[in-house]
Amino acid sequence: MTIPRIVTTPIPGPMGAPAAVTPRRVSADVLAAVLPGPGRDRLASGEVLVVTTGQQPGLFTGPLYTIYKALSAAALARCLEAERKIPVVPVFWVAGDDHDLAEANHASVLNTAGEVVPIVLRERPPDAQLLPLYREPCGPEIGAALQSLRAALPDTEFKNDVLAWLEAAYRPDTNLADACAEALNRLLGARGGGIAVFRAHDRAAKRAAAPWLLRALDVTLPDGLSPVLVEGSAGRDRLRSGGGGDASVTRRSGERFTPEALKRIAAESPEQLSPNVLLRPVIEAALFPTVAYAAGPGELEYLPDAAPLYAHLGVTPQTPVPRWSGLVLESRVEKVLDRYGLTPDDFQGPPGVLEARLARAAVPAEVTDTLVRLRAELDLHYGRLATEFARLDSTLERTVQSARNAALAGTHEIEKKLVASLKRADATLTGQLARARAALAPEGKPQERVLTVATFLARYGPGLLDAIEAEVARWAGAP
Repeated sequence: MTIPRIVTTPIPGPMGAPAAVTPRRVSADVLAAVLPGPGRDRLASGEVLVVTTGQQPGLFTGPLYTIYKALSAAALARCLEAERKIPVVPVFWVAGDDHDLAEANHASVLNTAGEVVPIVLRERPPDAQLLPLYREPCGPEIGAALQSLRAALPDTEFKNDVLAWLEAAYRPDTNLADACAEALNRLLGARGGGIAVFRAHDRAAKRAAAPWLLRALDVTLPDGLSPVLVEGSAGRDRLRSGGGGDASVTRRSGERFTPEALKRIAAESPEQLSPNVLLRPVIEAALFPTVAYAAGPGELEYLPDAAPLYAHLGVTPQTPVPRWSGLVLESRVEKVLDRYGLTPDDFQGPPGVLEARLARAAVPAEVTDTLVRLRAELDLHYGRLATEFARLDSTLERTVQSARNAALAGTHEIEKKLVASLKRADATLTGQLARARAALAPEGKPQERVLTVATFLARYGPGLLDAIEAEVARWAGAP
């Protein structure tokens, strides 16, 4: 089977010079939170540098850009290793303490007909605790989700391997964070010289991060809150200074935590403390000798806002570098693009606009010419009438203008009906464009933000990852 063409779609942003960080050993607690594999072995080998990236867990590893982040970090690490002559290890930070289940509970694939099929594990009740994802079990619902995936994916020689890979990781007795970490480790752990998958929610990792989190409690961000969250009665909750004395108060539940109570939590159950989105990269740079972070467009926007936290904690900032972004362009989709002279960008607008444009182009030239002449003549003759009527009775000029506008509107209406008729008549065109849109801009969003990697692995097997990895390496200039 022919592997699809992989197309780079660059993310705007400077490719800054990586930070001047001194290589060092990674602590035992941090290593304990890294899943076994070549990446972990390299981290444990001595003094190293690290290129990081990360994402909250997702069902079936989440959208494609999760995979792209990991491969970007690996390619950038190889570039830096060749340049600095010291081991540089790519690390993928699985943010299992994130509590946004709505972001993690679903995955989308293309079915045999080329339609987008969303698969949802379960919804969280509005009044439920905002539990971190490492405390959200896959549960019995994962069986139905896997069955939905099986039903949606086309029957190919690779389908059973893809399902076996995901079934081994997403089990009823595990949680979403660990399931995603295991799936990523199985898929990517040996690639790029070894990608280390770090479980940020692991108790050992939390123990290593706890001193930094306690120090960050002294910081108040512009929104009036601390960058530190604690698990309280409402689940994961931001802290706010106040409530009497030196106590901190949770934003939603209003629970009070004295400094002594927070220190006790850090010592006895550090998994209850976690960083917010601005503090997370600072903790990351504190735990690892991090020189660069492979970032998406949203991260590139907010990471500069973390500068005061780096300064307060005395941590050297890692350099944010735009991650690789791209499209998997299947041959069936390329044929549609070539047939109608289109590009992937043409599918970014609302559904129906492109179809109307192509249908309008299919209107016979003689019809178009007739409509153009008719409108010009209507304009000319109604203009003459307006002049004559104004001379006889100025109050009638507006009446003539209204009649002119109505006549011109009539020509546009019949053209609109003709275009709609041509769209209906050409069912082949409509179907082809719908399938191309589902592949290139599903739900009106970029492919990489909706479709999961299982969509393409089931069709093309591991050769697809080889092709993506090669394109990412070319983009990064990796050896």
